[in-house]
Amino acid sequence: MTATPTFRLHPDLTLGAAELTVSDLARSVAFYEQVLGMGVLERQGGTARLGTATRPLLSLTELPGAGPASRNAPGLYHFAVLLPTRVDLARWVRHAAETGLRVGQGDHLVSEAFYLNDPDGHGIEVYRDRPRSEWRWNLDQVQMASDPIDLPGLLGEPGADEPFQGLPDGTVMGHVHLRVTDLAATEAFYRGLLGFDVVARWPGALFISVGGYHHHFGLNTWQSEGGRPAPEGTARLLGVHVGLPSAADVDRLAGHLQAAGVPSTRGEGGLEVRDPSGNRLIFGPGA
Repeated sequence: MTATPTFRLHPDLTLGAAELTVSDLARSVAFYEQVLGMGVLERQGGTARLGTATRPLLSLTELPGAGPASRNAPGLYHFAVLLPTRVDLARWVRHAAETGLRVGQGDHLVSEAFYLNDPDGHGIEVYRDRPRSEWRWNLDQVQMASDPIDLPGLLGEPGADEPFQGLPDGTVMGHVHLRVTDLAATEAFYRGLLGFDVVARWPGALFISVGGYHHHFGLNTWQSEGGRPAPEGTARLLGVHVGLPSAADVDRLAGHLQAAGVPSTRGEGGLEVRDPSGNRLIFGPGA
C-alpha cells in the first residue's frame, strides 16, 4: 500500500462533459437526441455540444471516415449518465426497448445501470443511484456487484409508464470509466498524486472517488494492459472535464502539479493534465 496522500481534491468535485471524436456528426447527433434524449446545446461546423438544458454532457468532434473506437487501447471504456430518480431510469428503459435497442444491465448494489454503445463504439452507461443510506461499506471499501436488475420492480415504479421526454433536469455525468495500461502507475497518479480515494478494487480494476461517492472514475486494464494509444484515424476519447468548486481550487491543483514536477498546461477549458496512459483530464471551476 502507498502512503496516505498529502494532497486531496475538493470533496465537492463533479464531472463535466466528455470530449469524443466521431466519424459522422449528423449520425451521432441523431443517436444522442433520439436514443439518449440529449439536446443540442451548440453546433458549429464539425463540432457539437449536447446535454440537458442546464448541463453539457458531451462534446463531439467529427473525424470523417474514422474507424470504430478501439477496445484494447487506453481511453474510454464508458461514460455514465446519472438520472435523478429510479422512475426516470424506468422511463428511459421503456423508451430504449421501444426503439429496439439491445442493452446490457447490472445491479451494482449502489446503483442500477444499463449499457450500450453509440454508432462509433463509444461505451455508454445510463444509471440511477440508490440512496447513500443503502450503500454498504467495509471500512473504506464500498460493496459493489454485477447482479441482475429487478426489471419488473423497475418498470413497475409509479409513473414509469409515462412517456420519456428526454433527459430530465438534474441529469449529470455521474462517472467516467477509463481504459488504462498499467494499474500500479494509474493508482500512483490518481491516488498518490491527485488524492482520490480508492473505494473498490476488482481484478484488473480500481474505482476511485472523493467525498464518499461510490466512484467518480473506474480504471481498468481488462483489455488495454500494455496497450498503445488509439490510432489517430479512429473514434476516441479526447478528454474528460472535471469540475472543482472554485478557480482557487484549480490554482491549488496547478501549484501541486508544478511542485511535483508533473507537466500540465492551461488551456481554454481549464488546467490540462494527462494520466500515465495518456488520458486527458481538464480541471476547471464548476462542471
